[in-house]
Amino acid sequence: MNFTFVTLFPNLIEPYFHDSILKRAVDSKLISYDFKNPRDYTTNKHNKVDKQMIGGGAGMLMTCQPLFDCLDEIKKEKPNAHIIFPLAAAKPFRQNDAKRLAKKEDVVFVSGRYEGIDERVIEKYANEVFSIGEFILTGGELPSLTMADAISRNVEDVLGNADSLTVESYEDNLLEAPSFAKPENFQNLTVIKEYLKGNHSKIHDLKNDLSICKTKYYRPDLVTNKKAK
Repeated sequence: MNFTFVTLFPNLIEPYFHDSILKRAVDSKLISYDFKNPRDYTTNKHNKVDKQMIGGGAGMLMTCQPLFDCLDEIKKEKPNAHIIFPLAAAKPFRQNDAKRLAKKEDVVFVSGRYEGIDERVIEKYANEVFSIGEFILTGGELPSLTMADAISRNVEDVLGNADSLTVESYEDNLLEAPSFAKPENFQNLTVIKEYLKGNHSKIHDLKNDLSICKTKYYRPDLVTNKKAK
């Protein structure tokens, strides 16, 4: 699959694909990425992409013309592109979204800056809008990269071992159970004894119980959602 990042600052995103799992995925041609800079589509002599808000208000907004032209070009090049806007005023991005979007051929992330993006751009081009949390960032690049990472992990063969995806947090609306690595005793801190006995059926049941306990403590809302289904 391919990610296209519409951003004024490609250098904030590109280095993340230069190491580790995503680099191997790019090298193996499991994923690819490219960039479109709205500033390259401006028609004014100063290449400005922002203007004051109509009706007043602090700060500037990214304007329609550069983004319309940029996104029109993307849609011509990639007719099936799925266009996503990271926004604070949007539904939360979930693990199920990452799994669903991993089946797409082309995903486009449009990163806002300043006080955001003219609403007409979002209304015309957005297939979906997502928030990654109840906080405000200086731009959409980090949310775009966060979602791209989550989606990439669910692309077939990116992780190598598909079983890695089945025991993670948010599968079946539960947080992942505690995990431990060797040695069994480090500075007098030991692991759960049942983990050491090799009875995989009991270990599985224990991990499920611990997963439920952890979810009830940290994210009781997930337990409520699970019961409601």
